[in-house]
Amino acid sequence: MRVTMSETTGPTVLPCRGRGFTLIETLVVIAVLTLVAALLLPALAQVREKARQSTCIANLRQIGMALALYLQDHDERLPDRRDLKRSLPGGYRPWNTWPASDPRTGWAALVLHPYQATADIWSCPSVAGALNATLQVEQWTAPRPAGVITRYWMWRFDRPDDPIPLDNLWGKTELQAVADLQAAGNPHAGRPQSPAEVELAVDPYFPGTLSTVPGPLRGRAVHMGGRNRLFLDGHVQYLRDIRTR
Repeated sequence: MRVTMSETTGPTVLPCRGRGFTLIETLVVIAVLTLVAALLLPALAQVREKARQSTCIANLRQIGMALALYLQDHDERLPDRRDLKRSLPGGYRPWNTWPASDPRTGWAALVLHPYQATADIWSCPSVAGALNATLQVEQWTAPRPAGVITRYWMWRFDRPDDPIPLDNLWGKTELQAVADLQAAGNPHAGRPQSPAEVELAVDPYFPGTLSTVPGPLRGRAVHMGGRNRLFLDGHVQYLRDIRTR
């Protein structure tokens, strides 16, 4: 405040105008806010991705429960719908390079439809961008928009061959599936000792170590640095994979 003198009224108190920010102070504030944002954004992105990964795990668990119900109704035998593998929109479309098979899951969404609460479980929320647009990832159960879109893989249901390959599970019991995978010698399937070691479904990934994977996809994965996997016994596990980013 400042005081002025008047001959008629005596001293008068006048308010002082507030002091504003200088240009330097404003720039300092902007710099601090920018730094804080730069520190927080990666953390927020990680939290968001963790939430999506949790949703993906829940999706795979529901797929596992739907399959368990299917097995109860079908003498404990896995589905054999190689006909759907050939007849879905676009047909059977093995990859030209890596691998020479078609692991997409449109057929499974149709078969397990009576046992699932919602068709949303067939799409991981982290699938986006280049991964979402690739033919190797998505498959429709019927011509769009009437069908359901699926974005998970089932490697052990990837070929419609007749007879059924040892490393495919069409129509087999869990015990037969384990025995056949042991006999197959497929390095990607391994030599499982129980259904708990048989990978049933997985979210998409493209190892960076394989030169046959197209450049834009090489090293890409739905989840950073790894993938969620559903096993034949119904449990879901996250696997870190240094071949993906």
